[in-house]
Amino acid sequence: MSIPKYNELMRPLLEAVADGRVYDISDLIEELGRTHKLTEEERKELLPSGQQYKFDNRVGWARTFLKKANLLTSPERGKIQITDRGVDEIRIGPSEFTDNYLRKFPEFREFREFKTKRKTTSQIELTQGNSDKTPEEILEENFAEIQSNLIGELLNRVKNESPKFFEKLVIDLLLKMGYGGSRKDAGSAIGRSHDGGIDGVINEDKLGLDVIYVQAKRWDSNVSRPMVQSFAGALDGVRANRGILITTSEFSKDAHEYVKSIGKKIVLIDGETLANLMIEYNIGVNTISVYQIKRIDSDYFIDD
Repeated sequence: MSIPKYNELMRPLLEAVADGRVYDISDLIEELGRTHKLTEEERKELLPSGQQYKFDNRVGWARTFLKKANLLTSPERGKIQITDRGVDEIRIGPSEFTDNYLRKFPEFREFREFKTKRKTTSQIELTQGNSDKTPEEILEENFAEIQSNLIGELLNRVKNESPKFFEKLVIDLLLKMGYGGSRKDAGSAIGRSHDGGIDGVINEDKLGLDVIYVQAKRWDSNVSRPMVQSFAGALDGVRANRGILITTSEFSKDAHEYVKSIGKKIVLIDGETLANLMIEYNIGVNTISVYQIKRIDSDYFIDD
């Protein structure tokens, strides 16, 4: 069973509070999860941002729409209670509430018309009934698409640059991540060793209390297990237990399984991970826009 859409959750949410008592929304989320027989994986599925559970988000929007239609009310923060109109709708309403059905209520129409005037993509899609996703899902999926396109562009640029540039990129990234000490130390370490598959040595921290061995290659084909084994063997040659293997392509399944089976700590950074780290630490990218998503601060409106 897949995670129900927000419109599929409106009637079940209303029915769950049909007795007129005040309910905590967090308890209702758990109850609805059990009612819809969601697996643990489905309950823990996150929105693309990783900031909120997808199911929780959909229950939250089902609650919002029911409140805007005056079928639910919030007597206090985080709690909901059914209204007289809500009780009537359980009796005479459809088996599944939709945006179009809720438009028969003037409060909901006003809410929708107010949102339409803003003409944002997510609001227009929801207003016109073209999507069964919540605004956050639409926004985050669009963001994920932009991010995916940027990752592809970054990898293409990196692959077309010189080996010397790639070496500089690795230094810049590791320094931004907190490794390497000074840039001078990092620059003299990476690209220096070439000792049996090791391209460089970099400090794990700014004090140089420990070191990490690095191999970074602009491979086009998948990096297989034998190549990772060769790197692990090179670590044995210098009596090291930790290393980073960076590629612009991907690692095979056998390569990932191999690093899990050995005692050494080898981190595999494939092309997509490399591009994501470049984006996170602003290597080769810059910010063109920042959009802040805000919500009501309920504490501010509490009258002492």
